[in-house]
Amino acid sequence: MTYDFDTPIDRRGTDSQKWQKYAGRDILPLWVADMDFRSPPEVIAALHARVDHGVFGYARPTRSTIDTIVEALHTRYHWSIEPSWLVWLPGLVVGLNITARAFAQPGEAVLCNTPVYPPFLTAPAQQGREVIAVPLTLRPAEGLAAAARRWEIDWDALERAVTPRTRLFFLCNPHNPVAQVFRREELARLAEFCLRYNLLLCSDEIHCDLILDELPHVPTGTLGAEIARRTITLMAPSKTYNLPGLGTSLAIIPDAAVRAQFVRATTGMVAEVNCLGYTACTAAYRHGEPWRRALLAYLRGNREHLLACATHELPGLRVEAPIEATYLAWCNIAALGLKDPVAHFEKHGVGLSDGRHFGAQPGTHLRLNFGCSRATLVEALARMKQAVASR
Repeated sequence: MTYDFDTPIDRRGTDSQKWQKYAGRDILPLWVADMDFRSPPEVIAALHARVDHGVFGYARPTRSTIDTIVEALHTRYHWSIEPSWLVWLPGLVVGLNITARAFAQPGEAVLCNTPVYPPFLTAPAQQGREVIAVPLTLRPAEGLAAAARRWEIDWDALERAVTPRTRLFFLCNPHNPVAQVFRREELARLAEFCLRYNLLLCSDEIHCDLILDELPHVPTGTLGAEIARRTITLMAPSKTYNLPGLGTSLAIIPDAAVRAQFVRATTGMVAEVNCLGYTACTAAYRHGEPWRRALLAYLRGNREHLLACATHELPGLRVEAPIEATYLAWCNIAALGLKDPVAHFEKHGVGLSDGRHFGAQPGTHLRLNFGCSRATLVEALARMKQAVASR
């Protein structure tokens, strides 16, 4: 089957947060991590069938849904999990907040690396917990061209940052926004670090099915029994299959005591997943693989077009390291000297994410979402070229 990712879908005037942000303005939104593609046809068909059933009561996952998740994790990552390990959530950000609430007390700390997905920084703070942010280090990548670079964990800085009040480490892998896949040896070293300091490891792996290069995704829960007992893995079909509006995510928690503590923290606060979310999740993981592979091929094409344009037509804008995963590009625009880069690019018709929200210094970085039709990306980059030229 062939899939059409080229035809732009008009989302203006709909409930789309992405497009509502600029309602009435000629601005192409490349900000929030929400693709402009239709979900897999099998998912849409399954949702039609569920709606036709006509009864939408409180929902629980069926055995079929659970078996589908278990099989997908085994097939894709050689990870054999028990159904009892699954805790369903109405969103991954909920999982970050609940983890901070359940496993750290007010005044205790959560450790993470920056730049990073903004809820890594806001979720602990919203629960009255401290955030200790340790910047990633940009270093040359071994075996690649001299111009290619790679983000690395600064292990010395991490050792200096951890304190007796630190209770958690929040990991993002594949990483948002730097679009990197951490290697097994890096993850093993991080696991050893967490075990040595008695930290719970919360691993956001929501982009794990969006690896663009021939690199394996290694769930932290597969690194050994000892670290698995201290790991909460957060996953969802939402980014891969473009289902974020259906609010269906899950925490995979092997240890019964850790799982019970996590679930207690959700009591009376966390909404249940709805029936359409379960339906879409099941169909995506069971039938969506051909669509996913086609999507990855299309995103690779978008990535190459973006990188070529950044290299040859956008002086002062630099994608700092290879985009190994996701549909997100982390762009260094410090050389442009813009006081308010988001406003400057919006003035020229492109909406981007401000790097400050990810922990970057003001005026230095923007995040760009290339999960859109090629035509939309080409037009957005043409507008960005004008923006760069007119600074």
